[in-house]
Amino acid sequence: MEFKVNPNSIVYGDDSRELARITYPQVKDGVVDIDHTFVDEELRGQGMAGQLMERCVQELRTSGRKAIASCSYAAKWFEKHPECADLLEK
Repeated sequence: MEFKVNPNSIVYGDDSRELARITYPQVKDGVVDIDHTFVDEELRGQGMAGQLMERCVQELRTSGRKAIASCSYAAKWFEKHPECADLLEK
């Protein structure tokens, strides 16, 4: 299993199964909306959603984009990680 980074999503799984996903479509120039996180039942409670968020933050920093967090998990994650608040669109 591995993480696959796409332009507006990150997926964890292999060719036959997707076990976790975060999506962040572009909503305007330089801004994405982190709108969905999914973790399969077999991986829940193991920190997978947090790993997806950390990878998403890396992608945002690398690409110079900002984010809106409409996904409830993403919004709570940013509250717990104020060091990443600079990535949120004001």
